[in-house]
Amino acid sequence: MRSIVRHTLISLTSPARSGAKRRTLGAICLALAASAPFAAGCHKPPPPQAATSADAPAGQAWLTPEQVNEAHIIVTPLDEQDVVDTILSSGRVTFDDQRVAHVFSPVTGRVARIEANLGERLHKGQPLAVITSPDIGQASSDLGKADADLIAAEHDFKRKKDLFDSHAASQADYETSEDNYRKAKAEKERAYQKAFLLRTGTVDSVSQGYTLTSPIDGELIARAVNPGIEVQGQYGGGTAVELFTVGELDKVWVVADVYEMDIARVKIGAKANVNVVAYPGKTFVGTVDWVSGALDPTSRTAKIRCSLDNPDRLLKPEMYATVTISVDETKALALPKGAVLRLGEQTVVFVETGTTPEGKLKFERAPVQVDEGEGGEWLLVEHGLDKGMKVVTQGAILLAGMI
Repeated sequence: MRSIVRHTLISLTSPARSGAKRRTLGAICLALAASAPFAAGCHKPPPPQAATSADAPAGQAWLTPEQVNEAHIIVTPLDEQDVVDTILSSGRVTFDDQRVAHVFSPVTGRVARIEANLGERLHKGQPLAVITSPDIGQASSDLGKADADLIAAEHDFKRKKDLFDSHAASQADYETSEDNYRKAKAEKERAYQKAFLLRTGTVDSVSQGYTLTSPIDGELIARAVNPGIEVQGQYGGGTAVELFTVGELDKVWVVADVYEMDIARVKIGAKANVNVVAYPGKTFVGTVDWVSGALDPTSRTAKIRCSLDNPDRLLKPEMYATVTISVDETKALALPKGAVLRLGEQTVVFVETGTTPEGKLKFERAPVQVDEGEGGEWLLVEHGLDKGMKVVTQGAILLAGMI
């Protein structure tokens, strides 16, 4: 710039130049004077700027406390936790067998009427249905005939015995009469036992109606019959169908399969968390109360049973369930799963390491080794972190995007 001005001045101040050109020289000088601050500014260094996260070294992020709050980043000191070792299994919900009754009809016949409605609370002996059956008449007739035959056989036996004692009858006649008497007694007992099988209900010999009753107190959970339907009796030689299910659902069982390698770790009284598809996010807590003494030869698994309280009756029999069984509990350094990130092949967490001179919080990426073999909410820290370190337990993924 100075060389240009110098050349211009030499040219304009030459003796050959006119007065007009001298005036031009003055204008140029004024213009250069006005542009001097601009030219000087081109070489002036920029003012210093405040440090940003971009100024942080590799593997770190610097944020103001306001930015941390807005990003909902939570920092928690690393400490020992009650870490529960678990076994994950699949199973299904079943009735508590001690609190349910499956009702079949002991007689073959036709359902005349239904006496109980689904969901109704029942007492032991309360009517469920009335079945009109020829088995009632047959059983009553057999019992009466057997009773009459026994009386006749008994009378004949007594007469033959008196005659035999008086030497008026042969020993063969006496023994034949005794045999007939014993057969009549056996037939009477058979007919009585057959009629006794119907004791769980009320028998009306006149109308040949059999009243099916509830064997326990409970709720009518299921019904498989309607009026007019023919039913097969349990003692009729065919396949009987369950007609009613009476029981309680305030306590249920969950039966699950455990592999052979895990059987020794499952103890009676262990805590079991149960989840079902019908209620995502809801966990039902129960207790292991039975472990099978034998393995399934095909699947090589053992059955375990968990007892659960079900006051709201949300769990229904035959629901499929996922069962998490607690087998051990230890106190150890552990991280919540949300604190751990996978960056390529590296497992890392973010740790708060202090503040900058400007008051920004420094977060540094730190490699860590954790035990991910179990299905609990905590991950055991095996290497890379020490107790008391401030670990980001929420929002770590945001910090990863800033680096």
